[in-house]
Amino acid sequence: MIEVSFFGFGQSAEIDIILDGAATRRTAEVKTEDGKKERLFLFFDGESISGKVNITLKRPGYKLEHQGIKIEFLGQIELYYDRGNQHEFTSLVKELARPGELHHNTSYDFDFNQVEKPYEVYTGTNVKLRYFLRVTVVRRLTDLVKEVDLAVHTLSSYPEMNSSIKMEVGIEDSLHIEFEYNKSKYHLKDVIVGKIYFLLVRIKIRHMEIAIIRRETTGSGPNVFNENETIAKYEIMDGSPVRGESIPIRVFLAGYDLTPTMRDINKKFSVRYYLNLVLVDEEERRYFKQQEITLWRKGDRIRKSLQMAPVPVTTPTNGESDQVQAFEKIPTPVNEEPSLEDSPTEEPAPNPAPSEEIPRVESSAEGVSREDA
Repeated sequence: MIEVSFFGFGQSAEIDIILDGAATRRTAEVKTEDGKKERLFLFFDGESISGKVNITLKRPGYKLEHQGIKIEFLGQIELYYDRGNQHEFTSLVKELARPGELHHNTSYDFDFNQVEKPYEVYTGTNVKLRYFLRVTVVRRLTDLVKEVDLAVHTLSSYPEMNSSIKMEVGIEDSLHIEFEYNKSKYHLKDVIVGKIYFLLVRIKIRHMEIAIIRRETTGSGPNVFNENETIAKYEIMDGSPVRGESIPIRVFLAGYDLTPTMRDINKKFSVRYYLNLVLVDEEERRYFKQQEITLWRKGDRIRKSLQMAPVPVTTPTNGESDQVQAFEKIPTPVNEEPSLEDSPTEEPAPNPAPSEEIPRVESSAEGVSREDA
């Protein structure tokens, strides 16, 4: 006798995926689309995935006809503005059973040996990258499907080149400061150490803050979407400084929800991080300078099978320390209350990209637009 599920109500069998070593395997928190977090079994690039697929008939004594049973390991990118298309960058399939009938509970072994997992899992504002196992019992009317998501982390070795970031920025004849960060590349549990040194102060600064900004870029060509998210913000100075004053910076990264820097993942999206230094004067005008940093994930132990080259860095190094750069104007600060409009005599300036330079006004300094209260 064949069990039939009328109009799709109910299923004739339950599918469970049991991973080998599940009792001792590490797990990792992965953010879901609704902002919550779930713990998934953790894997790395080149690591095998094996286990058992258990199919349990809900009503003993009945038989389940099928057109074949298979298990897939999939790596998939989904852009939220194009949800109808899932872009698969990894797809492996193993056949567990040929077409036939199941008369009792059955178990199948599976093994995906040394699977390539080139990217880290990621759930962002406009994009999601996931890895999962999918078991499908093919049937004439409605397939039985079970999916289990997996966490994947990409590990990097310590970068051989990791120069400090040192730069002079300012407003012509009004403010010159020198900021320095100890490194340009940080692992996810690192500490950013730096200092701000005031060379010239002729405006009344009310306070200064530093923020970590995550910038997610999706799409290409005319369909590019940029989303900025403030991960952390610190006030590093309150009150007007004097010439020669030095302000220390120390930011611990371990407590924040960070991922490694991702550049042009499968030609679909990128995730970059910036340190955003902001000064606010007593007239509520805001000046900022963004500097890109590279984040990487450090393994708890050396894994011989994982050898990844350090990500190339595009941040300035000591070679640019003698060049005075300009602060940029903030028409609408990232994740902050919008500033007041400019005065009628000034035109609002667009928010430049971090790599965009302000036109030079003289050989020793660059000009800057500022936002009036």
